[in-house]
Amino acid sequence: MTIASAPSALKAGLQRLYRVHPPLFVSAALTALLGLFFVAGLLLDPRYVTGAPVWLKPLKFAVSITVYSFTLLWMLSFLKPSRLVRACSWVILSMFALEWAAIIMQAARGTTSHFNVSTPFNLAVWIGLMAVPIGVLWTANVVLAVALLRARLMTSPVLALGIRLALVITVVGMAEGFLMTGPTVPQLAALKAGGALSVMGAHSVGLPDGGPGLMVTGWSTRGGDLRAAHFVGMHALQALPLLAWVLSLPALVAALNLRQRALLVWVAAALYLGLTGLLTWQALRGVSIVAPDAPTLGVLAALLATAALAVALVLRRPSPGSLTS
Repeated sequence: MTIASAPSALKAGLQRLYRVHPPLFVSAALTALLGLFFVAGLLLDPRYVTGAPVWLKPLKFAVSITVYSFTLLWMLSFLKPSRLVRACSWVILSMFALEWAAIIMQAARGTTSHFNVSTPFNLAVWIGLMAVPIGVLWTANVVLAVALLRARLMTSPVLALGIRLALVITVVGMAEGFLMTGPTVPQLAALKAGGALSVMGAHSVGLPDGGPGLMVTGWSTRGGDLRAAHFVGMHALQALPLLAWVLSLPALVAALNLRQRALLVWVAAALYLGLTGLLTWQALRGVSIVAPDAPTLGVLAALLATAALAVALVLRRPSPGSLTS
């Protein structure tokens, strides 16, 4: 593709995504525009919530939801249109609308949308507009993952495999969010002592939310943070299909047979899932993402060594009688 043809190719790609589910496409586009509004909020609103600019979390959600929505539309474009796909797309769109109502309203009020049980109103917002929609959204993704696993995808076998494995791991990454919603040990102790809580749940493990964290992400630099595993797991949705697409380029198709390329996708998926699990285990032990301890580094080394060995075995020689495309 030449530079001159890039605009027409982009237009054709967007039209293809629009045809999959026009309402979800419009929702994704509006979410991208919301991101610009949140950038303006960062520049003009001096307020901070839990140690971060009040509009930073909405901006991060805008970027994440936009990327997720367009990626999901791209994946669904390889499925034949069906009532199930349309229904799940409508459910996802509706749940995002409820989440946005909570996130924007609470940011405008200068308070948190997640885990906020400080007043009956904030509790209702957290449960009704955040927690319940998150559960429904996860269920819709499970249904789509099953549909993708069972259906014949209208693309190359390697890319189809990457898409299927990506959505499965993404569902696991989304499920990481449920680990954040339960009361922490100090919160449980306060409840047993008869105290009232203003926060139920946390991103951090071993210390309260809002302490020193990485720039932009806010992941704790002093203790465990479940958001790291949640982030990595969810973005399998982009990482694995990208790898599968690269492996489907003509040069690699000529160099590697179909079985080799499929096995490389499986190895990458196993490594990705292992890293997601490792980050979860690290966070639950209260170990910071920037200061991994010896057990974390040992498991990481074992994962990488196993993956490297698997790749070497896959690339060693073509399998007799295997396909080449």
